[in-house]
Amino acid sequence: MPSTTPAASAEEIAAHGWTAVPVDAKVIFDKKHVVKPSALKVADIKFPADDPVVAEVQRYAKEHLTEQTYNHSMRVYHWGFSMIKDQFPEEGSKLSLSTWALTCLLHDIATTHDNLRATLLSFEFYGGILALNLTQKHGASKAQAEAVAEAIIRHQDLGTVGTISFLGQMIQLATVYDNMGYNPSLIDEATRLDVNKTFPHPLVQTEAATTIAATDNATA
Repeated sequence: MPSTTPAASAEEIAAHGWTAVPVDAKVIFDKKHVVKPSALKVADIKFPADDPVVAEVQRYAKEHLTEQTYNHSMRVYHWGFSMIKDQFPEEGSKLSLSTWALTCLLHDIATTHDNLRATLLSFEFYGGILALNLTQKHGASKAQAEAVAEAIIRHQDLGTVGTISFLGQMIQLATVYDNMGYNPSLIDEATRLDVNKTFPHPLVQTEAATTIAATDNATA
């Protein structure tokens, strides 16, 4: 007899950013007013380092990512925190900061030298698999681990048709802001300056941006 038990509760869906939203960010902001962003400093932005799963994954990220890519991941966390707080307060009131942190820390985990050479899969797909296994190994729930994995798999899926999870949309918004400066009105100048001072943004591309460019060139 087929199971009638849902894969996750309504609370888990909201906490881990599973709610479906348009994949095209322009569609979202065409329908909602962009709120003036808060002038947040790094000290104002909570990072859930007290969560044991996040602590283990942060340690892993520091060990395996270059400083350049680790700083990119931390900037993405802070950009996204600010965007969620100001532009999506309803969703943000329910979203787990730990789930957001795990997604940011691991979204480029497959761009390391060893990981790029360990598979024929695209780095987003391999990164999602790595994240799924790593987060569950350290105690993440199934709903949380799968949310992180899906967001990572789709974080370069910048389409115009269909939907994506809220978590996936946020990692897209934060990464394209950091890599390409898209949607600058979502981040206050004071926040931009302080986050970049704390987690320096190099003049050269991140490993992730280089990987994306190389993939695009190979398929062009």
